[in-house]
Order: sequence, then structure tokens, then C-alpha cells
Amino acid sequence: MMVPSPLSRAAVLAIRQESLYHEARVLILICQFADPGHAFRGLTKLAKVDFLLRYPVMAERLLPAGTPWPGTAPTSDERRAVETRMIRYKYGPWDDRYYPILGALVGKRLATFASVDGATEITPTDAGRELSGQLEATLPWTVVAERARFLRQHFDLPGRDLKDLIYERLPDVVALPLRSEI
Repeated sequence: MMVPSPLSRAAVLAIRQESLYHEARVLILICQFADPGHAFRGLTKLAKVDFLLRYPVMAERLLPAGTPWPGTAPTSDERRAVETRMIRYKYGPWDDRYYPILGALVGKRLATFASVDGATEITPTDAGRELSGQLEATLPWTVVAERARFLRQHFDLPGRDLKDLIYERLPDVVALPLRSEI
């Protein structure tokens, strides 16, 4: 049996930075979609609005024609590249990191996680909202927060409805083979 070689310090730091990046983005997204004292409801919804946040060109394709972005339209670089990988899964875009990300937010007491009537509810704590507010005051998180607010205005729908919208309006994403990168 081959023993894997230990990761270098730089590799460990890179993994940690990437993890913190995803935690911050998901925390901001949850805080923007959940009013204070209320929960963000549904993992399917989380995956779909996070997909639209990470791939703003895809969100743009779902908006009614002529809907302007509030100063946070996708950049020319974003039009040519993707933010980070997502996987085409059974019900559309998915990221295998959601469970560890949510676990980290709960472990850091930035959110609580519960199952209510069969649906997952993620509630930002006061500390989570405070951190989200601090992040939102800095670049590039200001853009992330503005886009999350914009997405809430236009896509604050149940997860199933978001899934149906993506299936209907983004057939190129849905046509990808299962488990392939988007």
C-alpha cells in the first residue's frame, strides 16, 4: 500500500484559504437571504442561489431581458471564466463542499443548522451577521454582498422553483453528464 506524501505547508495554507473563502461567501449569501432572526431554508435553494452568485453570467441569463445589475454586472473576465468549480448533480449545480462549509459555520458559531419539517434551515447567529457585515464592508466582499442582495430581489424562490427555472432556461448546464464540472 502506498502512503500518500504529506502536504506542504503552502498546500495546507492554500486549502485553508480556499475553505475560508467559501465559508465567507456562503455566510454572506445566507445573511442576505435570511432576515434577522429568520432562517435560510433549503439546501437546494442554497446550491441554486450560490450557483447564480458564483456564475453571474448564468444569473444574467435567467433575468428578464433588460434587467440592469446594480453596478455589479459581470465583468469581462467573469464572462470568459468561471469563479470556482461546481458539479452537475442530480438536481442541477452542486458543490460537494456545502456540508463541510455549513459545518464550519456552525462550529465557529456563525450559524445554526436544523432540520424543520424535512427541510434544512440555516440561521445566521448574531456573531455570523456581525462578521458578514464586516466582510461586506471590504472588497471584494462588497460586490458579493451586492450581488447576493440583487439575487434575493429576483430569485428568492423555493429551491424546487429555482431548480425548475435553471432546467428550463439553462439547458446547456442541465445537459451536462452527471458529476461533470460546470
